[in-house]
Amino acid sequence: MGTGHGHGHGQATSESDQRWLAGALAVIVVFMLGEVVVGLLAGSLALLSDAAHMLTDAAAIALALWAIRLAARPAKGRMTYGWKRVEILSALANGLTLLLLAAWLTYEAIHRLINPPEVTGGLVLVVALIGIVVNLAATMMINRANRSSLNVEGAFQHILNDLFAFIATAVAGLVMLLTGFARADAIATLVVVALMVKAGYGLVRESSRIFLEAAPAGLDPDAIGAALAARPHVAEVHDLHIWEITSGQPALSAHVLVDPGEDCHAVRGDLARLLADEHHIEHVTLQVDHCAPTVLGITDGVDHCKDPHGKEHRASAGSVTSPS
Repeated sequence: MGTGHGHGHGQATSESDQRWLAGALAVIVVFMLGEVVVGLLAGSLALLSDAAHMLTDAAAIALALWAIRLAARPAKGRMTYGWKRVEILSALANGLTLLLLAAWLTYEAIHRLINPPEVTGGLVLVVALIGIVVNLAATMMINRANRSSLNVEGAFQHILNDLFAFIATAVAGLVMLLTGFARADAIATLVVVALMVKAGYGLVRESSRIFLEAAPAGLDPDAIGAALAARPHVAEVHDLHIWEITSGQPALSAHVLVDPGEDCHAVRGDLARLLADEHHIEHVTLQVDHCAPTVLGITDGVDHCKDPHGKEHRASAGSVTSPS
């Protein structure tokens, strides 16, 4: 029996990325404190909702920074993958926060649509315009970090949605200033809610896929299994699993049966190169065995695995069958 293991490290979040995130955090916190004061004075739900969203923005960035530092710890002891999944936990938390905040703002906005309070439109407009500048700066900072990390993307979505929120708030403030239509404040909040739900759902979906060990987007297990089975001297591939350790770090494991008399180590090396070159999977674990001469046709099952997981990919015309 032969085994092989290739190692891939994905795209790490650099120290410069952390500096961009820290800079965005400082900008957000300073403005958030000022916005709370003005929102209370103006009686604006849109401003207070923006401030609440900015609080989650600050928490999202702080959580992302903490997750980055924790994920950088080396693998040891029981943490055989290290702490890399903490970044996905951070992304999931950011997504859930967006959805929960959206639910609360929806309730408040509907209440204000029914009974609109008096809102100081001019003050709302001024603060919103400042908020656009502040959030645009923060968005540009985080955009320069490594957004291939779902953790960084979660923080980015928080800030980007807050930018949209300020744009909607500015429009609402202008409408109230020119027409006195107080419900514009609540309508602007509902627009922001729609954007928050979209971003939050996307983060929850992608992080959940990683936690459920689903194959990453763009990697088709059936196609990869067939490609492996079609390589020279490979009789069958089964127990094929493809997942992500963390965002940008795909991993694969499989049980490979090799024709009798062939070099298992050479076959394993060929398959590892195929996976790295064609599919960019470098963290690979392959269990490689010779199939017994008496079961070359492999029609009566595989002695090595009494209960193989998933489909069996066989060398005969690249066929794929389900395990019995």
